[in-house]
Amino acid sequence: MSSALTDLFPRPIVQAPMAGGVSVPQLAAAVCEAGGLGFLAAGYKTADGMYQEIKQLRGLTNRPFGVNLFMPQPETADPAAVGVYAHQLAGEAAWYETELGDPDCGRDDGYEAKLALLLDDPVPVVSFHFGVPSREVVDSLHRAGTFVLVTATTPEEARAVERSGADAVIAQGVEAGGHQGTHRDDPETDGAGTGLLTLVAQVREAVSLPVVAAGGIMRGGQIAGVLAAGASAAQLGTAFLATPESGAHAVHKQALTNPLFVRTELTRAFSGRPARGLVNRFLREHGPYAPAAYPEVHHLTAPLRKAAAKAGDAQGLALWAGQGHRMARELPAGQLVEVLVAELAAAGTALSGYTTGGAGR
Repeated sequence: MSSALTDLFPRPIVQAPMAGGVSVPQLAAAVCEAGGLGFLAAGYKTADGMYQEIKQLRGLTNRPFGVNLFMPQPETADPAAVGVYAHQLAGEAAWYETELGDPDCGRDDGYEAKLALLLDDPVPVVSFHFGVPSREVVDSLHRAGTFVLVTATTPEEARAVERSGADAVIAQGVEAGGHQGTHRDDPETDGAGTGLLTLVAQVREAVSLPVVAAGGIMRGGQIAGVLAAGASAAQLGTAFLATPESGAHAVHKQALTNPLFVRTELTRAFSGRPARGLVNRFLREHGPYAPAAYPEVHHLTAPLRKAAAKAGDAQGLALWAGQGHRMARELPAGQLVEVLVAELAAAGTALSGYTTGGAGR
């Protein structure tokens, strides 16, 4: 990665921006103070809500940080399919004694207003999910002194990121928890994602941009693996989900290591777009029938998820988690960074033993 960007965070650890109230200022600040790059998630917030969190984070740390934006989505959903899904969810609404949300209450996530704020009062790093910003947007952020990162899930998407003028690409493997950052939501490719190590190698050959590797990383040895594969840094989300600074619901944190939840799946059940979460009742019952309709389904199920959280019902929550969720550690975020760095150093020492022939003695 360009030295100007790595100078912002001396340790090759990026805390993933987890929308929905997880990536709060306290979490981002703790990671920044430990030498990583902390991120705020602007997704599902108003522009003012994003701005207030930025102000709060600036009061907690003087170190550089990032803000993540969701790209506006095209209108591709079939209203009839959304209506059928709403009918299927009627029983959930009755169970939780709530109404379903309005699927048509907005699809651009306040993108323009958020971008205007970030240009008026720049932050060190901005990343984009669900697509690629225009060259004009990237150039304007560069003029403001902001580094730009964009998520890609294939080599082709990485090439689009490079054409945009972005500074680095976040290569997101299929192991990642939460929403896949595909640039185009194609139901025909559901479940066809590429594993992280393969993807990093493919992206490294496809573009000349620095790569941040994301997807299922929970240990320092895995960070060493993606660095050896050609990444410049690793982005971790689920690893920070269980920290006390995380804004995740207590039920969500506990579910990560609860033996009741043994695996994850990619599902459209909660949002209408592929996202990896722990397999619970809601995912099993509704995942097979959920339409490709984001953010319509996200809006539709929002009251259900809120009611499930209020009831402490893990079976009705979107328990986003990567494939390595069982390795989650309930450590303070700053301490977790320290542990990851120590594990990374140990992995490097072990690797050097092999390269010098020491392992064969």
